[in-house]
Order: sequence, then structure tokens, then C-alpha cells
Amino acid sequence: MALNTYDQLNILVDLLSEQAEDTTGSIAECQQIKRLVQSLMANQSVDDQRLTQLLPEIYNYGHQGEIAQNLEQHITTNQTNLQNWIQNIPTSYS
Repeated sequence: MALNTYDQLNILVDLLSEQAEDTTGSIAECQQIKRLVQSLMANQSVDDQRLTQLLPEIYNYGHQGEIAQNLEQHITTNQTNLQNWIQNIPTSYS
């Protein structure tokens, strides 16, 4: 079953929120973040201009986390970005 844009955005926010709150994560989570963002960008399913600009940043965050020597430090360093992304990803259609 394919996930729709709404589902993908909710999963993305959940992953980012968990990392922001726990200041920990896994390589698998970073890979999942990358896959979700890749799918959203490839399908051009996002019509929110602000989010379209944020997706490459979020993808880069996932990529850098995947190769980070210290993932917890990577997450801590990106706390401001994480909060910004979480606040700016629409998780419901109005």
C-alpha cells in the first residue's frame, strides 16, 4: 500500500520530533527521513512553497546523520533546524 503525501508528512514529522525530543536516533531513521523526502520531491506532490524549500535541507540532514561519526551530536547541533522543520511541515490539510 502506497502512502499518500499526508501520511508521508506525518511520518516525517514523527521521525524528526522523536530525534528532537530524545536527542538520539538511528542510522535507519536517517535513511527513512531521506527516503520520505526523496519520495515527496520525486512525486512533486508538495504544493506548499515553504515546504518545497525545506525538503532539500531535511534530506541533507538525513544524509549527514547517516554518515555522522556521532549521531547524537549531529542531532544536538541541528535542534534549531529540527524545531523549524517540525513547525513548518503541514500535517493536515485544511
